[in-house]
Amino acid sequence: MTLKNRISLLVSLLFTILFGLASTVIFVLYSNFRKEEFRDRLEIKALSNIKLLVNVKEVDDQLLKIIDQNSINKLYDEKTLVFDSHFKLIYSSIDDAKINWSVEDLKYLKKHKTFFKQQGDYEVYGVFYDTKDKDFYALISATDDYGKRKLLFLRYTLVVSYIFFTCICWVLTSFMVKKAMNPLSVFHQKIKNINENNLDTRVESKSNKNEIDLIANEFNFMMDRIEISYQKQKEFTAHASHELRTPLSRITSQIENVVTDPATSEKGKSFLKTILSDVNQLTELINSLLILSKIDNKNHENTEVQRMDEILFSAIENLNKSFPDFVILFEMEESDNLDSVLEVKGNKNLLEIALGNILKNACVYSDDKQAKVKISEENNHLVISISNNGKTLSEDEQKNLFQPFMRGKNSKGTSGFGLGLRIVQRILSLHNTTITYSVPTDNINLFQLFFH
Repeated sequence: MTLKNRISLLVSLLFTILFGLASTVIFVLYSNFRKEEFRDRLEIKALSNIKLLVNVKEVDDQLLKIIDQNSINKLYDEKTLVFDSHFKLIYSSIDDAKINWSVEDLKYLKKHKTFFKQQGDYEVYGVFYDTKDKDFYALISATDDYGKRKLLFLRYTLVVSYIFFTCICWVLTSFMVKKAMNPLSVFHQKIKNINENNLDTRVESKSNKNEIDLIANEFNFMMDRIEISYQKQKEFTAHASHELRTPLSRITSQIENVVTDPATSEKGKSFLKTILSDVNQLTELINSLLILSKIDNKNHENTEVQRMDEILFSAIENLNKSFPDFVILFEMEESDNLDSVLEVKGNKNLLEIALGNILKNACVYSDDKQAKVKISEENNHLVISISNNGKTLSEDEQKNLFQPFMRGKNSKGTSGFGLGLRIVQRILSLHNTTITYSVPTDNINLFQLFFH
């Protein structure tokens, strides 16, 4: 899980939990408030009935019932019972409603003055009223339909609000975190595209207070040091290779002169030819290192339009000069867009070196000193396929195919240093071109160049 998704998930879960707890607390507090409010209403009603019976002489049982039935504050299914000090029922408001009571309840009232309890759907409130002459006990029962409807409405409101705002929170949190982390995504994309050809790439930073900008600043500082070190390394390789070419050229020339001298014995010529072969390989290695050190985006701007078929023919011609026994079979697939896709922006010399190395590699490692070249078009992009018959590479060897000085088991008995394909990959990467290796059938090596 990415950091962005993890932050979104944690923030959303935190809001969900907190909002759920807040909704629960609100519901519980309102439920308790409703009970307390209803208890107060029952208490007022009970005390008013007792006071009417005790203090107003003109009010008898029947008149009090009439007052109860027509009271604007009448509670739902209200039932009122009043007892005297001997626990005798002296007043009952409505006969069809029932209140479960016992003498123990009245004794409890005398001791604790009040109580409030639940009986099914009804809530019962009891109160002890003490006068100078007599004691009275009142029990009043009712169902708070109005308060329960409000409580039910609050419950549904909280549930719907919880679901709605939780969904909104998840969406907004994901959006806001994505927006807040966007500089990090840009930073990631920048460093993802950095390679040896664009070490001058830097990440923009707007402020030193932002943590991402601080990381970007440190990253840019690190890239400055890496670029300097890399350029020094390339300069050393280029200078060393250039300086070595001169003495090697003199050695090669002197050996060739001695070999052609009639005074040199056959044994000496054979020995000198072996040395000359080693010197030529060393010269080839130095030339390869020099090419690698010079390949750079800054020095090779890909602005000129080149015809890849012309470059390919030139590479084949140069290869035939050095290796006249090599055979290149050429094929061009017919396509309406082929002429347009053959035009590629790039550096002619570098592209010719890349194609020449692949062709040479295909012929050298073939069983019949022969390679097949095919030009085709795929999705409006140029594809150049180069194949040969010969020993193929294993899966482990294919993973490191384009690494410097890598040579497979099929290179036994063949001279080389394993830099040719590395040079090819470096050149093609400058031209936004992908090279792949595959084994379509047994003993068939296939290289494909995809120009984007």
